[in-house]
Amino acid sequence: MISIGNFFFKYRNVLFIFLYLLLFIPSPDLFPEQVFGPQYHLWPIITGLLITVAGQIIRGATIGLAYIIRGGKNGKVYAEDLVTTGLFRHCRNPLYVGNVLMLFGVGVLSNSLIYVLVVMPVFFFIYQTIVLAEENFLLKKFGYSFVMYCKAVNRWLPSLTGIKATFASMRFKWKRWLIKEYNTQYIWLSGIACLLLLEYPQLTGFDDEKRNLWLAIILPLLLIYYLSIRYLKKSGRWKND
Repeated sequence: MISIGNFFFKYRNVLFIFLYLLLFIPSPDLFPEQVFGPQYHLWPIITGLLITVAGQIIRGATIGLAYIIRGGKNGKVYAEDLVTTGLFRHCRNPLYVGNVLMLFGVGVLSNSLIYVLVVMPVFFFIYQTIVLAEENFLLKKFGYSFVMYCKAVNRWLPSLTGIKATFASMRFKWKRWLIKEYNTQYIWLSGIACLLLLEYPQLTGFDDEKRNLWLAIILPLLLIYYLSIRYLKKSGRWKND
């Protein structure tokens, strides 16, 4: 499992995009009209948005409160320090919890039974193997400290005990959040916009011209956001502190 996790760790960003594209494959409805009535589309929209936004909030809080070097080193698992502050006091893998919720939420938003029942278990398996590979690295590097940390903090299920004190004791660094998260946000928000406007013609009154107009407005604005944050990061005007 560890070797499998190391493989998935190296290619996880490509896998994420591939799994995201699977949102648009044809599938039976998760919330069928014959069961949920003529307003059935509101169920996946509201439920999906609540779940996926919760995932982004968790990722944002994790990045903004306690920095952890992500992306590994040379395509391999890597860590300079054992981070146990911020949301890492409440869950060993808050970023991955956020990822799972974000992808599960857009799966619900797409109203795809196949995505929720087939793709999401595959996605979770991938992340479980990645976590096992990371934990193997951390155990070898930090030894007893990591063992004690594992005994105190859950791998997946966050604990809310002391969460208020965690937020009160740390300053949220919003620039760091934007710098580290703008690429994920761009892909995530673009996917949500496409799902809402392409999968739910009810939202634009079944008017294709109105749908296309909204797409022509929203997608370029998201691209401008992406390019702006990227420029601020690459130019050094915003520093990752």
